[in-house]
Amino acid sequence: MENKVETRITKVGTGIFVMNDKNQVLFQKRTGSHGSNTWCIPGGHLEWQESFLENAIRETKEETDLDVEDVEIVGVTNDIFKEENKHYITIFMKATKWSGEPRITEPDRSLEMGWFDLDKLPQPLFVSDENFFKLNPPCLCGSGKNWQDCHAK
Repeated sequence: MENKVETRITKVGTGIFVMNDKNQVLFQKRTGSHGSNTWCIPGGHLEWQESFLENAIRETKEETDLDVEDVEIVGVTNDIFKEENKHYITIFMKATKWSGEPRITEPDRSLEMGWFDLDKLPQPLFVSDENFFKLNPPCLCGSGKNWQDCHAK
């Protein structure tokens, strides 16, 4: 009989949609092995005993130097990264109030950063972000419509 070791570890990831007053979202282009050359919103891993709000504040500051507030949860995805053999549950949040000027603070993890219109998202998207939009959530612009009926036309 063959001995088979199976590891089942699902991590909790987070993503924060930082919105400006033009209904644009801040995205960064990833570098490194996990999701390299894809575009994603700020985010990371939920730390031990950290609240979602604490995570959004910490991750956004670490990655963009922005201070966010009034954060709300806008969705959850189940993300399988087959090539990396990783599984994440990702909590998505949105922040419409923030201060500071966005800048790349982790150049070893981010190549570019910019604001993108909701109907012109950068491509390719990071798996978790792509999965969020595939769920057809309420549109981030606050119209009350679902994504497909609003900006995804």
